[in-house]
Amino acid sequence: MADIEQSPTSAEEEAARAKEKAEQDALPYKWTQTISDIDITLTVPGNLKARDLVVDIKKLSVSAGIKGQEPIIKGDLPHAIHVDDSTWTLTSAPDGNRTVEIHLDKVNKMEWWPHVVTAAPKIDVSKIVPDNSKLSDLDGETRSMVEKMMYDQRQKEMGLPSSDEQKKMDILKKFQEQHPEMDFSNAKIN
Repeated sequence: MADIEQSPTSAEEEAARAKEKAEQDALPYKWTQTISDIDITLTVPGNLKARDLVVDIKKLSVSAGIKGQEPIIKGDLPHAIHVDDSTWTLTSAPDGNRTVEIHLDKVNKMEWWPHVVTAAPKIDVSKIVPDNSKLSDLDGETRSMVEKMMYDQRQKEMGLPSSDEQKKMDILKKFQEQHPEMDFSNAKIN
């Protein structure tokens, strides 16, 4: 008899979320991500200056910490980043400590990362609910492509032709008007 795979119960799901949160909270750094970048935050003593830190950002690895000590974060990245567009800053925190903020610019802007460094515990990326981006945030070409897709989706939902289908019908109509002597009764548009 075949085993039937069952979806997790809400209690199992809740336990998995709690375990994931505990693993992430135990990391010596905090991290967040958008679909296009990763932001890592490390807390260091308030008397430190940038020269007291060692931050090394490479295409497939990151390391950051206090000079002469084990790095706070060190490891291989799960995916490539744009090194030239990745940065780090040292800022004062309200509690008297300082914060090292590392910004990593993802090469693949269509992929969620399960962790910052491959040795760290993973998060379940299937549970990520992205913020809705605004069309105004997109570059011109991407924005027009998304607007076209949205228009075509609305047209499809209403049973109307897509923009490409409408364009073909307009061309055929114009051609028919220019050539009334031709019979288009059996014409098919693909």
